[in-house]
Amino acid sequence: MEHQINLPITGMNCESCTSIITQNLKKMDGVFAVEVSLATEYAAVTFDTSTLSEDAIVNKIRDLGFDVVDEDKEDEARAEEFRRQKLQFAIGVLFTLPLFLISMGRDMNLLGQWASADWVNYLMFGLALPVQSYVALDYYIGGFKALRNGSANMDVLVAMGSSVAFLYSLFVTIALTTGMGERFGAHVYFETAAVIVTLIKLGKLLEGRAKGKINAALKKLPQLAPKTACRLKDGEEQNIPIEQVGVGDILIVRPGESVPVDGVVRSGESAIDESVFTGESLPVDKVLGDPVTAATMNQSGMLTIEATHVGAEMALSRLVQLVYSTQQGKPPIQRVADAVTNVFVPVVAAIAVVTFLVWWLVIGAGFTPAMLRLVAILVTACPCALGLATPTAVMMGTGIGAQRGILFRNGEALERAGDLTTIVLDKTGTLTEGKLTLTDILTDKDESELLQLSAAAERGSEHPIGKAVVQAAQVRGLDIATPSQFKAVTGHGITAQVGENSVIIGNLALIQQHDIPTRRFEEEAERLQTEAKTVLWVAVDGEVLGLLAVADTLKPEAQAAVAELYELGCTVTMMTGDNRVTADAIAKASRISDVMAELKPEDKAAAVKKLQTENSGRVAMVGDGINDTPALAQADIGISLGTGTDIARETAHVTLMHSDLRGLPDAIRLSRSTMRTIKQNLFWAFFYNVLLIPIAAGVLYPFPSVPMMFRELHPMLAAFAMAFSSVSVVLNSLRLQWRKNNHF
Repeated sequence: MEHQINLPITGMNCESCTSIITQNLKKMDGVFAVEVSLATEYAAVTFDTSTLSEDAIVNKIRDLGFDVVDEDKEDEARAEEFRRQKLQFAIGVLFTLPLFLISMGRDMNLLGQWASADWVNYLMFGLALPVQSYVALDYYIGGFKALRNGSANMDVLVAMGSSVAFLYSLFVTIALTTGMGERFGAHVYFETAAVIVTLIKLGKLLEGRAKGKINAALKKLPQLAPKTACRLKDGEEQNIPIEQVGVGDILIVRPGESVPVDGVVRSGESAIDESVFTGESLPVDKVLGDPVTAATMNQSGMLTIEATHVGAEMALSRLVQLVYSTQQGKPPIQRVADAVTNVFVPVVAAIAVVTFLVWWLVIGAGFTPAMLRLVAILVTACPCALGLATPTAVMMGTGIGAQRGILFRNGEALERAGDLTTIVLDKTGTLTEGKLTLTDILTDKDESELLQLSAAAERGSEHPIGKAVVQAAQVRGLDIATPSQFKAVTGHGITAQVGENSVIIGNLALIQQHDIPTRRFEEEAERLQTEAKTVLWVAVDGEVLGLLAVADTLKPEAQAAVAELYELGCTVTMMTGDNRVTADAIAKASRISDVMAELKPEDKAAAVKKLQTENSGRVAMVGDGINDTPALAQADIGISLGTGTDIARETAHVTLMHSDLRGLPDAIRLSRSTMRTIKQNLFWAFFYNVLLIPIAAGVLYPFPSVPMMFRELHPMLAAFAMAFSSVSVVLNSLRLQWRKNNHF
């Protein structure tokens, strides 16, 4: 029988780890599908239970060098791992900072007579050793796993770069104190190895924190549903755990309570806030026979419902699984540096070994000269700058973004954002303010008097429309009386007695039910409706005195933000669960031509997936509600607003903390600028290496006219080139900070 399990995994450091797990699990008999996510650190494995057990899968993952934690102890295990990473980083800073200061002091002639003392080198060695043996341990383990499985990942690059600098420096230190003199150089690079390891550890620490937030947010989703339900059985009410509710049970949902399971209304009338799924600010009126969904909020009347879907079959449960599946189903992105090092690292190692053998055995230059050339090649090709090229630029980019209220979840999100060609914008709360406000007052009388009387009538209402009217009166400083009588007419409006006045506020049907003439304002009402506004007819003592209109208004910066996106070469689409008329009106106001309306959460995710198939570039989804999370997870880049729900923010790859849509084009420009910097860094990282590797191998040795320093490239000169390339990429990354106040 086919079965799927979700396994929480620890020990994954990079995307190649996910590839190792995926490839090896797929080789097992009985495994149908494997999706491993570095973001959530989960593996979704679909397998045949008749031929394979869950224990066998877990054991296989552990054999690969990773661990599967007990789901009940997952939070504790991940917290412990995060604490370990923090300790490693703290130790890295503790030893790297004085090491760096000593090295700089020596280079700048600040140490005086101590500069040439042997004990200074040993002190630097002592400071570098804890960093190399403890802080860098994860990279050695990760690199070993990658090499054992036939690949060379970022861990191999970091381990090789730092260890070559460390071991070469140790060799020089020993040579200087054992009578060998400066034959192997006099300069050590302990600080180079330590700085690289500590800096990259900081990036890993921030990445680990982001992963923890993602997992915590995903776990909040099931908690939206109530833990208990009120079941009506044999005429008696029983409060039971939600797990005991079965299909066909009759449940009571009172005002202010969440609907416990998916069901259908059997008696009662009420307004249900479904924004948790639809994202729309207006509640939906429910009467006999209407469906209701778990985790939605009953706002007014008491309902009796019959349970139709429970447990994993509820819409909320399906939404949770959809978010997990989409997060894990994304294809991994191979970083430029990783792709290069898969070839670069083994090729350089081979060149170094071949050069050593040729000079020692073929040319007969002797062991020491051959060894010097091997060391020169390794130091020259040491990918320290390559290890810094991406992290330094990413850290600068994310830091600048944070200063502007643009939070990138990780470096991968920063890289992807610049490739966006299609932007999908949610309507409610993204393009619009996300709440109802009074927009129009049409009357032949005094506007303030009409609003004051209407607010008094609506004072007893809990409906968002009524609250919008009351709030508008309060903003104008109007005195609001208390109605002596109040009645909500579900789906239509309200009736109230305010002083001596009988007031009716609601839709056209409610006014017509009371046989009140409406001809005077019918034309204006039609115009307001075409503008996606909800029209309230206000009748006092049997006469229509005017109209009020409420709407979820467009954000003031929305139109400018959309225009900037077009200037950046992006196509813009609006997506909403609202009706077509309202969607078209908002799209017209924001100058968006492509509109998708009346979509459910799963429809939004499917629509984003279709756009990904149809378009050659990357697709971004911008939203703020729980209903947007599947689409946010499906998109190449999910972008959430800071005012959005926790799960929307944590599912998204980018968060605009100020909820200002103008941060969206800023994020794209920042990404593109950062990627240009990364490419420049990679060029400088390789320029010296590619230029000096042949020189270190001895291609210039047969030419007497060439200076001896190039004919026999000394490891010290090779190390200088390595260090200079590292400095160049760091300085180039700093240019992002120097330009932070300019347009990218």
